[in-house]
Amino acid sequence: MVVLNKIYTRRGDDGKTELGNGERIEKYSIRVEAYGTVDELNSVIGTTACLSIDTKIRTSLDRIQNDLFDLGADLCLPENSKRGNDYKPLRVGKSLTKRLEQEIDDMNEAIAPIKSFVLPGGSPVASQLHLCRTICRRAERLVVRLMEKDDVNLEVLRYLNRLSDWFFVAARKSNDNGKKDVLWKPALNQEL
Repeated sequence: MVVLNKIYTRRGDDGKTELGNGERIEKYSIRVEAYGTVDELNSVIGTTACLSIDTKIRTSLDRIQNDLFDLGADLCLPENSKRGNDYKPLRVGKSLTKRLEQEIDDMNEAIAPIKSFVLPGGSPVASQLHLCRTICRRAERLVVRLMEKDDVNLEVLRYLNRLSDWFFVAARKSNDNGKKDVLWKPALNQEL
């Protein structure tokens, strides 16, 4: 259980932050960028969930916000961290990714196949879900960069990859099952 009775500690005033294993690293490190972007995504999801939104999507967003806290905790504690023998770090598991896949399949059943690329837009809810998708993709890219220099739970990457797909399908679902999607018209702005 987390208990916070004082919000500021002054420990970050030196430009460093503390990881889950107690190690202090620069706030601009790729690890902090990765879990900071996950936190940003979580905040935008919170904003999105305040809109007039489909109940099933809203319920999923609530679960996803909790998933992202778990994912941030996973990223905050490097894979190779050693603590006491009885300490078991929180790691994102395959079941979260599988749940997203099932939700994607369920939403996609009522949506016609794509015949053109879909531009971000349509309804306000769909637009916000597309914004979530792009932030999720940025988080995914940062995790890939982190993996180049440090061990990371591979399920974190899989989850983020699937989550961006989830946001895309949820956006289409929120655009009247894709009927109100804004479609890309190649070369529309070129002079003839």
